[in-house]
Amino acid sequence: MSRKPIVALIYDFDGTLSPGNMQEFGFIQAIGSTPEEFWSKSDGIAKGQDASNILAYMKLMFDEAKSHGIKLRRSEFKRFGNHVELFEGVRSWFKAVNAYGSAQGIRVEHYINSSGLKEIIEGTPIAHEFKHIFACTYLYNDDGEAEWPGIAVDYTAKTQFMFKINKGIFSSRDSKRVNESTSDENKRIPFPQMIYFGDGETDIPCMKIVTMFGGNCIAVYNPEKPEKRQIAEKLKKQGRVTFTAPARYTPDSKAFRIVCSIIDKIKADKELKRLAR
Repeated sequence: MSRKPIVALIYDFDGTLSPGNMQEFGFIQAIGSTPEEFWSKSDGIAKGQDASNILAYMKLMFDEAKSHGIKLRRSEFKRFGNHVELFEGVRSWFKAVNAYGSAQGIRVEHYINSSGLKEIIEGTPIAHEFKHIFACTYLYNDDGEAEWPGIAVDYTAKTQFMFKINKGIFSSRDSKRVNESTSDENKRIPFPQMIYFGDGETDIPCMKIVTMFGGNCIAVYNPEKPEKRQIAEKLKKQGRVTFTAPARYTPDSKAFRIVCSIIDKIKADKELKRLAR
């Protein structure tokens, strides 16, 4: 008996599943700051020293926590994650998509590919829904406190995780197997069986790779912010994505209909390929 085809749904996090940056739901308030102040400082560090925006925000979180007597342990990050706001329908989305896929003989897996913090995402109520979470993380000392960035994921670094998902590699550190030549039939999830969700320009490299290799990309946008829709439409006009949809994840949403239709197509393509043998 042949194995069920696997379809991977891969999500950016901030602006895609959540209407804001994850640091804005607990951490920034804990240091007595505002999102505008925090990101202005972070951008200032990056611009002032021509540094990575990702490493700049990770350092700022570390410095601000230290100056306010906050010990950055995994448990503390997870506590912040519990307060992260999610778009409408996100909590029930995974069960609904999984059920539809199963009814079509398709196995659905969900992944995060984010420049946010893995530790915060792990504290959200949807963390258990993901096969793997690829995101930034800290190194921890013997007392369990964050002391140095362990992984910094910028918009180009995100592309490596697409190839890891393709080959079934779940280690962020592994740089050997991901670069080894692998025949298409031995790749765990072919790119045509990937659906990438993103909301902005930082997702473009991943979108380009998925689209180039025959997968599907969806630009989602906060329906309450017209400027976000304009960004999504721009991505579609540029050919970065095939679909745009409001960031609503209910069973009657456009996003759900798109995903179900893609699953139908993958099923049909598999059947046609079988009949052509």
